[in-house]
Amino acid sequence: MVKNRIDVITLGCSKNLVDSEHLMKQLLSNGYTVKHDPQKSEGEIVVINTCGFIGDAKEESVNMILGFVDGKKRRRHSKIFVMGCLSERYRKELAEEIPEVDKFYGKFDWKDLMTDLGKSYKQDVALERSITTPKHYAYLKISEGCNRACSYCSIPIMTGKHHSRKLEDIVAEVKALVAQGTKEFQVIAQDLSYYGIDLYKKMMLAELIEAISDVPGVEWIRLHYAYPSRFPYDILRVIRERDNVCKYLDMALQHISDPMLTKMRRNITKQEIYDLLHRIREEVPGIHLRTTLLVGHPGETDQDFEELMQFVKDIRFERMGAFPYSHEDGTFAYDNYPDDVPEATKQQRMDELMSLQESIAAEVSQQKTGSLLRVVIDREDDDYYVGRTQFDSPEVDPEVLISKEKELEIGKLYQVRITEAQPFDLYGKIEL
Repeated sequence: MVKNRIDVITLGCSKNLVDSEHLMKQLLSNGYTVKHDPQKSEGEIVVINTCGFIGDAKEESVNMILGFVDGKKRRRHSKIFVMGCLSERYRKELAEEIPEVDKFYGKFDWKDLMTDLGKSYKQDVALERSITTPKHYAYLKISEGCNRACSYCSIPIMTGKHHSRKLEDIVAEVKALVAQGTKEFQVIAQDLSYYGIDLYKKMMLAELIEAISDVPGVEWIRLHYAYPSRFPYDILRVIRERDNVCKYLDMALQHISDPMLTKMRRNITKQEIYDLLHRIREEVPGIHLRTTLLVGHPGETDQDFEELMQFVKDIRFERMGAFPYSHEDGTFAYDNYPDDVPEATKQQRMDELMSLQESIAAEVSQQKTGSLLRVVIDREDDDYYVGRTQFDSPEVDPEVLISKEKELEIGKLYQVRITEAQPFDLYGKIEL
């Protein structure tokens, strides 16, 4: 056990990671040594930031807590604190089931941890973070919560209604991160489309991205998690016209058949989705679209799934993920629909969908062979430098493997000639 050290463990999405980074800054400012996701946890205190989105994530979070409880019993740690989505959703039940945890915090009251440690929450560093990603890129959370009411989704249960951060606070955070060497920003939210509507009485995503784009030193801005219904079309002009706004948009569409869209409470039709995607591609030539699709929602028929497969064939998403439906308590679907699609069918449909996408991704990658692309270097492996293009977000998208003919600098952007393409990786060499 290392005295005065706090180990912070983050589970779940990048939005959780941002919360952990804010917490870590506060802990460091109060004199603690802090480690994030250490290979060997030896901290006197452990803080676990949990995910509670779907069954697998909840199970992972609970198992992580139990593992550290065992460590506490063996005197490897003196205190364990739990925060985040799982404890926001099940705080009372967790406290009863796992009394060895010193205290549970929710999604938004983690600041009380500082007081409980006998320290203070320092307002002068409230906008600052201790970045856990490579210093050249960071996640930038612009809002929290969601006003949508999708049948399957537990996120509003944990995060509440949508609330935007002030534009000037976001820009101030960007400037502070740029001063530390950050040049690439993954703009994230549960729902980018609604940004500003609560504070400014109108959707302000385009104005926000322009303001971030204007900050000297910002090289790339990438947009994650837009919502298709009431889409802010003015953002397309910004993506098209601004050189440092990546031609990339992540928008979870979930399904395409009208019966499923209705059951899912998506407030959009099949034709409207097709029209939206055609307009995006028309207004921003070369844009790469990432989406997520959901299979096995209650009531999904073979016909619904066939429509979904045809949709993927028609649109040919450059980036796509899929996941099987999880029957989550507290959601509209849980209370109103039987979970009537067998698990084996869910898995089979997801496998078919991802097999189709793999063939599309291979063709998309192949089209890049011979092209000259701007690539940021993320890391150095034994055989290659590993980077990404503007069309690739960290962790989830393809990488570019660059031969070690020249010494390259991590975090720097280079012109790279693509020499070979695999479904989920490109190969290239530096071209000066």
